[in-house]
Amino acid sequence: MSVPAISSVAPTGYLDQLEAGGAASTDGAAFGAQLAAAVDGISAKQATSSDLAVQAVSGNLDDVHDYTIAATEAAVALELTVALRNKAVDAFNEIMRMQA
Repeated sequence: MSVPAISSVAPTGYLDQLEAGGAASTDGAAFGAQLAAAVDGISAKQATSSDLAVQAVSGNLDDVHDYTIAATEAAVALELTVALRNKAVDAFNEIMRMQA
């Protein structure tokens, strides 16, 4: 019994940046750039979801599944971002309590 290969997964390119030394910067510029790119990606996912929602309501969307997938991706990305922000705020507050 053989397992089919997964060929629809697109590479992120993150490992290529690590190998090139993109994440080795100590001044925080690389982290800021990655964070800005992540926020831009979330914004793009939400815009795509909104556009597909308008197409679905107006009857111009051929496959409703495209909208469902885009809306779910946008929701999951936003939930992940909120969870990471909450963890970062909690960590900052804990550091501030240690200094007091």
